[in-house]
Amino acid sequence: MVILAACASWSLITAAARDGRPEGVLLAVLAVTAGYAAGRIGGSLLPVAAPCAVALAGVVLAVAVPHLAPGPRLTAPLGHAGATAALLALSGGAACCGAWACGVPAVRAALRLLAAGIAVTAAVLGSVAGCVASGVVLLCSLAAGRVRRRGAGIAGLGLGAGLVAGLSWAVPGGYVPDGLAPSLEGQLTSHRVRLWADALESLREDPALGVGPGRFGASSPTAAGAPVPDGRPHSAVWQQAAEQGLVGVALLAAAFCWVLYALWRSPRPTPVALTAGAALTGVAAIAAVGNALSFTAVPLGAGLLAGLATARPFAEEPLARSMDARPPNGRLPP
Repeated sequence: MVILAACASWSLITAAARDGRPEGVLLAVLAVTAGYAAGRIGGSLLPVAAPCAVALAGVVLAVAVPHLAPGPRLTAPLGHAGATAALLALSGGAACCGAWACGVPAVRAALRLLAAGIAVTAAVLGSVAGCVASGVVLLCSLAAGRVRRRGAGIAGLGLGAGLVAGLSWAVPGGYVPDGLAPSLEGQLTSHRVRLWADALESLREDPALGVGPGRFGASSPTAAGAPVPDGRPHSAVWQQAAEQGLVGVALLAAAFCWVLYALWRSPRPTPVALTAGAALTGVAAIAAVGNALSFTAVPLGAGLLAGLATARPFAEEPLARSMDARPPNGRLPP
């Protein structure tokens, strides 16, 4: 609550100081909050059915509403396609979480087949990033069953997300080796790299407050001269840096670290926590080099999955109470 309130408050502060438009940030915060609350409730009442419903809803949304938002479709390489990939990764993660939460082997196998079908659906839709992300989440979920200590797995996921975010900072800063730079620029497109360079320049001009929420398009020459301008740098990290300064970046990192901490402390089994962490890390990686978080469905889905993976099912409460009532000699009263 403190971190989300700080994100909303800082967007209002920077908007007031720079005449910005904080509505997008406030909507994203509201979507995460609502999704997390709904996920906690659904995971407590229906620990298997709720993740399955979330997975199916995500696939239907990705298939039926490919643009996910009005406006021009930006697909090269991670515009609307990035949002679709993030949504499919979350759907695959929800299906795998439902599989680990279910004790019936046939249902567990069916949910894993659903997760595999989501990766195939991503390939049919032409979303290479979605297919890769969904496949990696499924593989991580299968491997999570052999992990005994979730702390190491959570730390590895955090390190992976940090490496992707660091790479997005190294590209415009010129810290990438000469042999690797042309390859990365070819994958990211030179237009995107120039947008990140403009964001870096905005950050250097005002590292404390940035240019204000929603004002990157007006301050970036590259964004203004684009054939299909959308006013965003196509990176959640660089958008926070350019529009809300270093404090905004720190709050974004704190929100992700809090999610990983909540999964580490989750009462759910380790495979459920690590599967959700893998899906959310995939979304973080996509958002670091794309525009995924600008689509309300993605932060809403991320909040839902985090809530499902940190909920305590009510079905476990009677057993927990009976264990608490067990006398010291280990025998229950007659």
